[in-house]
Amino acid sequence: MIKTIYLPFYAKLALVLFAIICLGYLAILGQTILAPLLSSFLLAFLLLPLCNFLEFKCRFKRSLASIVSVVIMIAVIAMIMTFLANQLSDLGQDWPLLKQQAMHSFEELQHWVSRTFKVNAHKQIDYLKNSAANAIATSATLVGVTLMTLSSTFLFLAFLLLFTFFILNYRGILYSFLRAVFKEEHEQKVSDIVGQIQYIIKRYILGLFLQMLIVTGLMMIVLTILGVKYAVLLGLITGIFNLVPYVGIFSALLISVLITFATAGGAKVVLVIIAFVAVHALDGNILMPLVVGSKVKINALFAFIGIVVGEMIWGISGMFLCIPYLAMLKIIFDRIDELKPWGILLGEKINPSKKRKVYRITKKIKLEEPE
Repeated sequence: MIKTIYLPFYAKLALVLFAIICLGYLAILGQTILAPLLSSFLLAFLLLPLCNFLEFKCRFKRSLASIVSVVIMIAVIAMIMTFLANQLSDLGQDWPLLKQQAMHSFEELQHWVSRTFKVNAHKQIDYLKNSAANAIATSATLVGVTLMTLSSTFLFLAFLLLFTFFILNYRGILYSFLRAVFKEEHEQKVSDIVGQIQYIIKRYILGLFLQMLIVTGLMMIVLTILGVKYAVLLGLITGIFNLVPYVGIFSALLISVLITFATAGGAKVVLVIIAFVAVHALDGNILMPLVVGSKVKINALFAFIGIVVGEMIWGISGMFLCIPYLAMLKIIFDRIDELKPWGILLGEKINPSKKRKVYRITKKIKLEEPE
């Protein structure tokens, strides 16, 4: 006869905390492999329709379809990086003008500090010289860190491409493993969860890219109307950085403010800040619910905690990965009875009587918030 043992709450809590600590430590140790592997899963979800089309419609072998899908992804990324590099080269050509404007702004700032805080220019210059000396003293360390970062980035990209290909090529084996590792009575539930994750995450990633394109276009248009130099570059930076929730938009705002201040002075900086606030409000209240949907929406508290923890563990890649994988966990929690409270904790309050938002663009075209 099998005897069931019920552990007290504090024992369960201790086991859960111990498991979380062990998983976090293993994640830090295995960053080189796990970060590109988890990123590859997301890319494989995104490339799966293209891979299936090449395999079943174009009669490609699975390995060839996987290679072609990865090559197409590389070509798209290369086009974006080339466009960004061209914009940065234009910024480099105007570097002397930017430097002159920055020096002029710095002199005005010096006079303002002298008038406001009664600190003369000589003391300010001495303070800057001491800061510059300290920066030069640590420059060798900074160069070493930069080289290590570049090498880690290239290694990450190499692993990313290889893992994406292997996941696409061996996706049948991975799916069979997931079905076989659980008991037979759970097979249907596992199949439902895998199918739901594939559908939701694919829609989530496509929604993020669509959101990025819309935000990029809006910022380009608004900054061009305001007469901001490098409006295309700043709009592209804003769209890309916006993929990181909360933190990304503020980083893009800081870069845009610095470039605008160096090229147009402080008066236009205020307009740029207002434009960023307006676009961010439009993005959070209309674009995000429409193009991404609410089924994978994580509440702001745990989204922010996930971003902070992801950055602590894996840096920038952790910040990108935290939201989609929190969404996957929420899907799993919502479909397992014992874990449903955790799904409620991660999600937002659902109002069943709330009507879906519908925005009509023309008589035949309308945007409707997903269920």
